Amino acid sequence: MSVLVVGMSHKSAPIDVLERASLDTDAAVKLSHVVLDTPFVTESVVISTCNRVEIYVEAERFHGAVEEVSRLLADHSGLDRDDFVQHVYVHYDEAAVAHLFGVASGMDSMILGESQILGQVREALHGAQAESTVGSALNALFQQALRIGKRGHAETGIDRLAPSIVTAGLDAAGSVVDADDSRFLVAGAGTMATLAVRTLVERGVAPHRIMVANRTFQRAYALVATFGVSAVRWQAMDVELSAADVLISCTGASGVVFDRDRVAQAAAGRKMALIDLALPRDIDPEVRELDGVTLVDLVVLSGLSENADLAADVDQVRSIVDDEVRTFLAAKAASHITPTVVALRTMATDVVAAELARIESRLPGLSTEELATVRKALHRVAEKLIHAPTVRVQQLVDGPAGLTYADALADLFALDQSAVDAVAQVKGDPA
Repeated sequence: MSVLVVGMSHKSAPIDVLERASLDTDAAVKLSHVVLDTPFVTESVVISTCNRVEIYVEAERFHGAVEEVSRLLADHSGLDRDDFVQHVYVHYDEAAVAHLFGVASGMDSMILGESQILGQVREALHGAQAESTVGSALNALFQQALRIGKRGHAETGIDRLAPSIVTAGLDAAGSVVDADDSRFLVAGAGTMATLAVRTLVERGVAPHRIMVANRTFQRAYALVATFGVSAVRWQAMDVELSAADVLISCTGASGVVFDRDRVAQAAAGRKMALIDLALPRDIDPEVRELDGVTLVDLVVLSGLSENADLAADVDQVRSIVDDEVRTFLAAKAASHITPTVVALRTMATDVVAAELARIESRLPGLSTEELATVRKALHRVAEKLIHAPTVRVQQLVDGPAGLTYADALADLFALDQSAVDAVAQVKGDPA
């Protein structure tokens, strides 16, 4: 069993391709179940953010699993085979572990080092747990990834460029964001919209200057209760847009919400900043041509890390990730080998017990002291016989032959596979 990831991100595909592959929460849940129903897959977790779509699986067979998972992602995105192959990436085993650890550390983010991805990875894991698509293998992997992400932020300055994509968008939008009288309109009421409102409040924007609009008014009103901002009905969007100086849009709609004409009417004769954090995009890129309008979207945000002087922090985080990958893989190998060693020692103990019972029945006149001497002798012989192979298998944990040797050990000593599996199951149960 091995971990496999098939995905696309802003590094492998242009925004218009990512738009086609993007998943909302319900679609991600549905896809994780569909993936789990395919042959060779025993666990699945789907990560879908504004700049990546990734399917992680625990696979019984690489070639069969990668073919099925890739087909499902290609079908969802509607790309033909040639386009899909150009933009998809596949990582397996050690490379897959390293990729997830790097993602959780912010090393693969559009804004280098941003910490928002940690919450998104956590949400993906929690969603998979709630849907029972994740088991002990991917659960352990994702939990470790979350710990590594936290460690990278705690021990380095990798996140000083921007703690989140919302912060980066606001910083790139110009002086209108920091004006004392600017009004903000947040379109949407999901996770990203909540983060946007929280970020504005934390930056010192008075709640009465923040308006939230969503097609489902009740969801927008939930932000009123949490942050004290104002909720407006979707039908009043154009009125609020004309009054807003900054629009932050993250609706989750399937197409453009704010086209050029709509923005032109709202921004006529004044300056306006638009921040599009949605995938697919909410705001027509052509609004950049309008006088006084500044558009910050995922295309703009993807270039913010290129000139950042974070080389030392990047090297430090990479070192952390490399160390953690080695540790994780060694522990994973040991977890596969240990049940074989335990089963071997159990078998030896059972053989000694059976021989002692046979001796007692055939030599009923032996004293307690004599039986104790025989018992110790049998245990010493059994221990000496299994000592070398058990020490050797532990030495091979870090090497590529470790699992092969463990399998050979089980075969040579005719270990009952059900006994090995029983030990593995006990070790895999959550504490």
